[in-house]
Amino acid sequence: MWTGHRLFLARERQRAGDFQEFLRLIHGHYRGWHVALLLDANSCHTAAGSLRLAARLGFALLWLPKRSPRLNPMDTLWGQGKDVISANQQYATMEGQVQQFVEHLQALRNDEALDTAGVHSGDFWLTKVLCKKFCGPA
Repeated sequence: MWTGHRLFLARERQRAGDFQEFLRLIHGHYRGWHVALLLDANSCHTAAGSLRLAARLGFALLWLPKRSPRLNPMDTLWGQGKDVISANQQYATMEGQVQQFVEHLQALRNDEALDTAGVHSGDFWLTKVLCKKFCGPA
């Protein structure tokens, strides 16, 4: 159920078209799998074109409550990346910093990423939600 595998697509902006390209990347990588995405209400996620594409690709969209980044398992990984790569360091270019940031997150072993994100904790909130939605009756 939990692999810890992560996909990244660096983009200059965070617009609907960029998110839709990420949806296509996910679809290409997980073709034939049931995919559920945990999303916040960023306008690129909620754009009509993004919602249509996600539906066409068969993705289940799970929405985080507003202003609750602590519930997003990826938020901890982003924070760690910022601490390790971005804090108190200057890069010659933004592209160089982005590359280092993505490489850092990709270099984590899958189990490290899951540990950092809190998924392996005994009371990870999302396990119950996903099992209710996708595992069926116990």
